[in-house]
Amino acid sequence: MSQNIPPYPEGKNLLSGKSVVITAAAGSGIGFATAKRCAEEGAKVFLSDLHERRLNEAVRSLCDAGHDATGMVCDVTIEEEVQSLVNSAEERFGAIDVMINNAGLGGQSDLVDMTDDQWLKVIDVTLNGTMRCTRAAMRHMIPNGKGVIVNNASVVGWRAQEGQSHYAAAKAGVMALTRCSALEAAKSGVRINAVAPSFANHPFLAKVSDPDLLKTLESQEPFGRGAEPWEVANVIIFLASDLSGYMTGENVSVSSQHP
Repeated sequence: MSQNIPPYPEGKNLLSGKSVVITAAAGSGIGFATAKRCAEEGAKVFLSDLHERRLNEAVRSLCDAGHDATGMVCDVTIEEEVQSLVNSAEERFGAIDVMINNAGLGGQSDLVDMTDDQWLKVIDVTLNGTMRCTRAAMRHMIPNGKGVIVNNASVVGWRAQEGQSHYAAAKAGVMALTRCSALEAAKSGVRINAVAPSFANHPFLAKVSDPDLLKTLESQEPFGRGAEPWEVANVIIFLASDLSGYMTGENVSVSSQHP
């Protein structure tokens, strides 16, 4: 049986005075929910997305609410655009305190029917894009001796799901990338962790997914419902904040499901 959604949280200044860069932050999913929660926790936010119109709408929404927000179009599959994003954020903020790598691409296809292009596109956005953004952020943060990177993985990086070979492989790669890069960055005071959402509800997902599949996924969740995007964002906030100061290299499942 589905359980009620808890009240939306009030800000507690967990990111007060910090600068945060968030990829794929437009629209109605985890990215914008995270940008909104970061701003509500006192952060200055720099949003990026591939979709200019939705990005501008997201920035305007935050600014209209009184938050310090700006945005820049960025395709995480293009190294030059990733570099431009990080450089522009550095110019605006002076230093980047938090980098949240939310950009990813899914799809539904059995491996026997999957083309190389389908496989490579998901890998390039979801895994390679996270690598490019993590690498760029590390190159900025390590000389400063501080910084936090939070990657968006998925529980399918641990568990099997039909039609998700490319996405699961990419997200498992994000988990491994998080662990290995965290060890390399720790000596410089930079922390790198990841969230692994199970199933989050948002309008875009409903538009592109089979309703019966969504019902099945919801029924498999411990609470009998998908997470609200802001419930996943809350865990990202924790990992980005000083409250998780002794955590690095962790992949935190945002549900009760684990390997």
